[in-house]
Amino acid sequence: MKTNILKTLLIAFLPIAVVSCIPNVPEEEVLPRDAVSFEYYIDQNTDSTYYLDFYIDSDITFINTSPETTVGEPTWDFGDGTVITGDKVTHFYAKAGTYTVQLTIGDFSAKQSIMIAPIKPIVKVVFADEVCEVRNTLVTFDVELPNPKNKPATFSWTFPKDTKNENGDDYATFEGKGVADRPAPVKFSHVGSQQVQLNVKLGDDDLEPTFLNVQVAYDKAVPTLYYAVQGGRIMAHKLTGGQHAPDMNIASYDLGVASGQHPFTLLFKDSLLYVLDAGKQFYYVNDVNGVLGDGKISVISKDGAKVQTMITNAGQAAFDDPFYGCIDGDFLYYANRNTGMVKIALTDRDKVYSLSEYPWYVQQATLGYYNNGWGYGTIGGMFGKIDGVWHWTRFYNGNGIYRFLDSDILPAAVAKGDETNVPFYDPELKKSTGILLEGMAPKSFVYTAKSATPKMCFHIQDPGYNGFYVCTYDELVAVGSSKNALKPYAVTYNGQMFESNRTGNLPAVEGHGDECVGICQMVYDEVNDCVYFGYRNNSVGGAEKFPPTGIYCYNVATGAVTCLIEGVSVYGLAVNNNPAKLF
Repeated sequence: MKTNILKTLLIAFLPIAVVSCIPNVPEEEVLPRDAVSFEYYIDQNTDSTYYLDFYIDSDITFINTSPETTVGEPTWDFGDGTVITGDKVTHFYAKAGTYTVQLTIGDFSAKQSIMIAPIKPIVKVVFADEVCEVRNTLVTFDVELPNPKNKPATFSWTFPKDTKNENGDDYATFEGKGVADRPAPVKFSHVGSQQVQLNVKLGDDDLEPTFLNVQVAYDKAVPTLYYAVQGGRIMAHKLTGGQHAPDMNIASYDLGVASGQHPFTLLFKDSLLYVLDAGKQFYYVNDVNGVLGDGKISVISKDGAKVQTMITNAGQAAFDDPFYGCIDGDFLYYANRNTGMVKIALTDRDKVYSLSEYPWYVQQATLGYYNNGWGYGTIGGMFGKIDGVWHWTRFYNGNGIYRFLDSDILPAAVAKGDETNVPFYDPELKKSTGILLEGMAPKSFVYTAKSATPKMCFHIQDPGYNGFYVCTYDELVAVGSSKNALKPYAVTYNGQMFESNRTGNLPAVEGHGDECVGICQMVYDEVNDCVYFGYRNNSVGGAEKFPPTGIYCYNVATGAVTCLIEGVSVYGLAVNNNPAKLF
């Protein structure tokens, strides 16, 4: 077809070519060929199902494609100890791995790498409902097994506790032979990531166990708590308000996304989770070259299926990593360790932090508190707005919760010791915009704005007063700088204070006494009117003096505090207050 078209075109243009000069037809360039070359593939006729994948036991055809001028007997070395000859040969690998295949003809040779995958079952979860709802949705399991040699296969299924079949009977295990012998449809009795285990014996070999997490939804629409596990992943937990059936466990969902080095802050808005990771180095380090930064802000879909990078500080100053933050309108504000706060649009993606593109929204040195409450090197914690007023915690070198308005931000930084440009805060002004908990060391707080009586929940790290406190905003103002005035507002669990690892009773396992992890973040669940926070009991001895490690829930209306999840060490938390059965 192409040849005929070409002929037609040449005929059509022939008169023009005769009248004009000789046509400029470029010569076809013939590139030199390698002396030795080869191709390999899986024969579709012998393995029609898995011919696109190179599995253990797959018959792979290797064919010599060297030029005819290459003289000699083709010799194949498959990298597993097998050497054979021939222009077209077949070979299979008994073990998974990456092998170097070498074809040698005379004095010439060529190499290619081939990856052989282990045989693993491919399991599909099938259900008709929009989500897999606890105790209601029937779930079936389909399985495929790459089996190039058609070896006999047996399947052993293990289901979570209290799993039921269609008849409502316990269904703990199932033994089957061949892919067509599947377990019966099941219903899960508990919420969260329900783990199904499949063990396969293929011929005489036991394959690696397969673990499958089925995300089982609650049977009512409720909020979702997200939390970052120390050294682990991002998890999600349904907040039922204790209204679920007593025999129903509410386990967490594993989103399959790494939590990061020190994700002190999690934020949620419009179906997206923002993870602020301060990186490996969060306490003081002499980063003279400004290259130890590795923090970033990740954006994760509410089900963990999509992960994007918002901004990264990799390879720059460690102190400029994102430590704490909040969302206000269409912007995310985040603070570094001790210099200032950055403003970034929620829609920004794949950005690299630079002061030129992201200038300081506010610095320590652009507020009147500089040299009037805090000084050079002051370390900051959680911050956010309450009734339009910024509240910013400081727990070293100028302690307290510092309040300011956007209009209080100076147009330029104040030099250290330059008092002439620092606004003077008289006592009257301090009552409305000054320092809360002056001289104390708060790190985290949250304001329950939607409560019948809104409360300030906060944690301070002061020796002798280290703990979790709750009071009204006016009561907090009245406390002033008196630690003794805090005592009526202390919240305990079984009579135990929530001391962080600063006083000596709880040694610092991360950081040191002045820059400990402590309670990183508190979040408010406005649907259930509860505050959640993560607490760690790192005591070497006398652990019974303090609450156990876990995530705690403070009920604002009743004042009761309960342990929501015991045994989990967390950093940041966030709440999706949009009720849903799953995410």
